[in-house]
Amino acid sequence: MGEAIQLRGMTWDHSRGYDPMVATSREFAAMHPGVSITWEKRSLQAFADRPIEAMAGEYDLMVIDHPHVGEVARGGNLLALDTLGRAGELEALAARSVGASHRSYAFDGHQWALAIDAATPVAAYRSDQLGTAPTRWNEVVELAHGGRVAFALIPINALMTFFGLARNMDFAVAEDPDVLIEREHGEQVLELMREIVGLMDPRCLSLDPIGILEWMGRTSDGPIYAPFGYGYTNYSRRGYCRFPITFTDAPGIGDNGPRGTVIGGTGIAVSSVSANGETAADYAFWIAGAQCQTGLYFASGGQPANAAAWEDDGCNAAARDFFRNTRKTLEAAWLRPRYDGYMRLQDHAGDIVHECLRGDIDVRTALDRLQAAYLESRS
Repeated sequence: MGEAIQLRGMTWDHSRGYDPMVATSREFAAMHPGVSITWEKRSLQAFADRPIEAMAGEYDLMVIDHPHVGEVARGGNLLALDTLGRAGELEALAARSVGASHRSYAFDGHQWALAIDAATPVAAYRSDQLGTAPTRWNEVVELAHGGRVAFALIPINALMTFFGLARNMDFAVAEDPDVLIEREHGEQVLELMREIVGLMDPRCLSLDPIGILEWMGRTSDGPIYAPFGYGYTNYSRRGYCRFPITFTDAPGIGDNGPRGTVIGGTGIAVSSVSANGETAADYAFWIAGAQCQTGLYFASGGQPANAAAWEDDGCNAAARDFFRNTRKTLEAAWLRPRYDGYMRLQDHAGDIVHECLRGDIDVRTALDRLQAAYLESRS
């Protein structure tokens, strides 16, 4: 009998990020006697702030965000999953990924993680209060005049909305290493955002997407519509909150439709210094596969990245058709920059957009500072 293998993993602190890891690890251990996987969790912010280099020395498995892959490729902290002789499995996962989920973890010629969770800002509404959701931005603004529209605008979400609106209008963002966004384009986006912020409860500036969904789903007099927010199937499942939330495609400017929202989600990665990297990779490939994603992963609270789950009748029935209703937005989502240094831009730019929306700086100053932060991140 071989020596027992004990793996350690790190994920993010929400039922969607933690519960499926525990449940699938238990099942994996049952299928592989002698293997055990224990998971730890950190808040979303603490998770984002902890360098992957530090985590890779401590954990065998990590649930990561794709914007980190530029620094990962440089640092060599993660196992390149395309070097394990599993090309067929990688091809299958790539073919069945929703939107850019799988390729978001490919960088510099290697695959650094496997997509297990797919998300992008989508619309959410109380179907008991609102018959149909707006599909155009002017309809959103009109509804906001009634005081029942809200969406997350803490710095990171303010920045993602800024990027998403820009891309919806087909404005270039960070495509030129010397220009983050053309000034006239940036002005249009910030003015759109400032207009709707003026029509919403100021608490939106202090809430993340979970906070908005909690407000919508657990209070009778809360918002009835949110145009943008990283989707959480948990809030559409029976019994999770007092007022189940219905998710649908994000609105677009004019006839642009639901395109350009900033893809998020998470992937599972293996430390390059793990003493049991092969076993850890076995778990990663299994949890990203169609059978697990459609079955145990979703059933235990996960939000799959595999298209098999997005098309599955059972998954959709359990989540008020979350997957079918938001698939168009996910498929047209924008993959944000991943160059080594981008995370510095993200850290600073969100604060700048947030200051502008609070009214502490004007649009011109905000754009000057955004451009300076971009150039610094590229240096």
